[in-house]
Amino acid sequence: MQYALFLFEDESAFLSLSEDQQMAVVQEHMAFSEELQAAGAYVTGVALEPAVTARCLKAKGDIQDGPFADAKEQMGGVYVINAGSMAEAEAWARKCPVHKSGGTIEIRPVPDYGNA
Repeated sequence: MQYALFLFEDESAFLSLSEDQQMAVVQEHMAFSEELQAAGAYVTGVALEPAVTARCLKAKGDIQDGPFADAKEQMGGVYVINAGSMAEAEAWARKCPVHKSGGTIEIRPVPDYGNA
C-alpha cells in the first residue's frame, strides 16, 4: 500500500539558515530518499517553495495569495512511499529529517481506486 508523508515545519527557521546549512538539510533529505529507494519503498517526493509563493483557488473562483493560515508550521514537501502497514509507514516517518528536526509529519494512506 502507498502512504503519503506530508512534511510540516517552520519554514522561517530553514530560511534563516546559511546556504551551507540549507544544503546540509537538503543532503539529509537526499540520503533519506536513497534509503527509501534502496528498500524499495520510494514512490516519489517533492519539495515545495515557501508558502508565500503559493496561491489558493477558492470555491467561488477567487484567487488568494499565500500563506493561507497563520500557523507555526507550513507544508514543505511530501514523500509517497510503499509500506506494508501504517506501522511501517510510521517507522519510515521517524527516519525523515523533518521528524528529527522537530517538525510534524502527517501520514495518510493513499487509496488505490484502480483496484476497487
